[in-house]
Amino acid sequence: MTAAPVSAVLTDIEGTTSAIAFVKETLFPFAERALDAFLLAHGTDPEVAACLEATRQAARPGEEPAAALRRWMAEDAKIGPLKTLQGVIWRDGFLSGEVRGHLWPDVAPCLRAWSRAGISLYVYSSGSVAAQKLLFGYSVAGDLAGLFSGFFDTAVGGKREAASYAAIAQGLHRPAGEILFLSDVAEELDAAAAAGMQVCQLVRPQDGTEPSPRHPQAADFPGVAARFGLPAATRPAGEAA
Repeated sequence: MTAAPVSAVLTDIEGTTSAIAFVKETLFPFAERALDAFLLAHGTDPEVAACLEATRQAARPGEEPAAALRRWMAEDAKIGPLKTLQGVIWRDGFLSGEVRGHLWPDVAPCLRAWSRAGISLYVYSSGSVAAQKLLFGYSVAGDLAGLFSGFFDTAVGGKREAASYAAIAQGLHRPAGEILFLSDVAEELDAAAAAGMQVCQLVRPQDGTEPSPRHPQAADFPGVAARFGLPAATRPAGEAA
């Protein structure tokens, strides 16, 4: 059966649009270094105080919030209050100019071309929605946040659960078969495909991605475009490179 034309692209971030190393070697260490001073300066701010209370609820008995947060950081745990707090700390870094969101060079031109062609763009990442908007809003390729029609994090469900992708499709009010999900993780693609989405694995040698024989693959976003009939990344006359 012929696949439906793609009307929306849902993309992962880490390992897909951005280097895994950026998250692990830039964002995570930045949040860890800034944690103590940030909590001291902003611990009573409502957003931060709510994260700390949620951390107390999820921490081990007698474990201080800062200790729990550092343990979760070391474990790369996908826990709500940690992800939210990391996003708040990263916000300070992005706004101050200390941090810029990494994107592979092929990503921004394709996102712009797809958006110009009327294809709706969305993000689904384990990082918080706030962190997603910062990465694309303060990226090395400029402010791309406005290209996206929506952002999803694990509040919608786990990334390896088919129900999460079904919920996203329902929320977008479009057939799952018209949505193309991009990720480097085979198990995420399994879940999206089980929900009826089209999928493509980004296999970037720089990230050491292990190709999965279960899914279509592309080395970069132009490869995705060629494989799924999406517009090529060409700049209209007068647009700067």
